Parts: sequence; structure tokens; C-alpha cells
Amino acid sequence: MEIKTIKASDTWQIRHEVMWPDQPFEFVQLEEDDSGFHFGVFEDNKLVSIVSCFIEGEEMQFRKLATIEEYQGKGIASYLLKHILEFAKNEKIEKVWCNARSNKKSFYEKIGLIDTHKTFTKAGQEFTIMEIKFLK
Repeated sequence: MEIKTIKASDTWQIRHEVMWPDQPFEFVQLEEDDSGFHFGVFEDNKLVSIVSCFIEGEEMQFRKLATIEEYQGKGIASYLLKHILEFAKNEKIEKVWCNARSNKKSFYEKIGLIDTHKTFTKAGQEFTIMEIKFLK
């Protein structure tokens, strides 16, 4: 398992396949993709898990954490999430947050994120905002 920096366009296929297969392909292409940091996990040179990170001031939002179905349940997304939390610490980020699908909340809690109980719905999916703060 190897984590590499990737291009935004490298994330789109997995985003679409895993997160929004019923939406048009363009739905997974974010306006801010060009300003983000994108990371991928490779197994035998195959991209199997992705995440995109966006820094604004002393906060970082991660979006579109997704792992190809046949690779799910093997700790790959947890490994990737731990990597970006270390990345955030190295960048002197004070808070990392995400819009987590409500049914995936426990996954993020295991990594140390806390539910803010701020919820919303997008394209029929319910989300809750989760965050982790680092001490200065």
C-alpha cells in the first residue's frame, strides 16, 4: 500500500463510481479541485482510494474520501485519513473537518473526529459536519 499525491482528475472516476454513481459524471468535479491537494492509495500500482483536501487559513476540509468497493473494509481509507491528518499537522492546520455521510459517522469517530451535530441533506443524502482540532 502506497500513498501518493495525485491530480484532481485522477479522483473523478472513483468519486463517481463509489459516491455518486446515479449522478452525471460532472457532478463529482468540484470547482475548487484545482486549488486542492489530492491523495491516492495504490495497491499493486492500481489507484484504489482517494481524498481531496482544501486549506483555507488554518482549517482544512477533506472531501470525497472514497475507496473502490472490492477494497473496502481493509483499513485503506483509515490509513489514508491518518495520512492527511499528519499532513494537516505538518501544515500547521488547527482544525480538520468534513461533511460526513451520516451513516458513516462511526468510521470518522474511530479516527478521532467529533460530530458537531450540524446536519444537512444533499442529493438525497444526509450529512453531518465532523471535525478534529489540534492544539497549538
